[in-house]
Amino acid sequence: MNDVLREPARLFDVRGKVAVVTGATGAFGAVAARVLAAAGARLALAAGRSAELEATAQACRALGAEVTTIARRPNAEADCELIMQTALERFGALDVLVVGSGLNDVSPIVDMSPERFENVMHGNVTGAWLLCRSFGKRVIARGCGGKVVLVSSARGKLGHPAGYSAYCASKAATDGLTKALGCEWGKYGITVNAIAPTVFRSPLTEWMFKDDEKARATRAGMLARIPLGRLGEPEDLAGPLLFLASRASDFYTGHILYADGGYTAG
Repeated sequence: MNDVLREPARLFDVRGKVAVVTGATGAFGAVAARVLAAAGARLALAAGRSAELEATAQACRALGAEVTTIARRPNAEADCELIMQTALERFGALDVLVVGSGLNDVSPIVDMSPERFENVMHGNVTGAWLLCRSFGKRVIARGCGGKVVLVSSARGKLGHPAGYSAYCASKAATDGLTKALGCEWGKYGITVNAIAPTVFRSPLTEWMFKDDEKARATRAGMLARIPLGRLGEPEDLAGPLLFLASRASDFYTGHILYADGGYTAG
């Protein structure tokens, strides 16, 4: 019998792997950083807010992880090159890329300027494309394979009536990038997948979990569409992330994994 079948937990072992996490101070990035730190990965954390980045790094070090930080957002090619080169020089390898950076700008389309639309697309699509390009160049040259985890959203599949034209378009593009690179990089042993959550608890959404009239009304509308009957918690992202960052997902690429309690199923 295959040794992995005797000890299936080994499939999820990322100890010693080098993971680059961008947007490491954001809702998803901070969760990803802590999960990978606790699982034994070595981390290169990137974000634009230096003080918050250091706080995330310290939390990961407290979990026993080796951590280096890069105070950069993936705004341009030079930023992405610096992020990847810093990680490679610090740890001597690149195994996992988690693109947690991104943004939203909610507005009816008739009130949104083209510049605001382009800003969302740049933050959610161009930045991810540039990061993948910088990661891929190095991993392909080394010939060792790798894992890419992008962050999409249920809004990449579904529309929204409250001014999400830029965000929905950007996440649909994220899904397309995931599938395209999954096909393009399969021959190099690089898997590319995306996690697509619905609303989950974070500093930005904490108000939705409160017991007041506005929060209750908002939750009721969401929960009517979620078969599992609740909003997401940070730990709901931990399992999918570890799966996609580990050997357990070696035969999975180009997939959008909906962490949504069944929201997109109905």
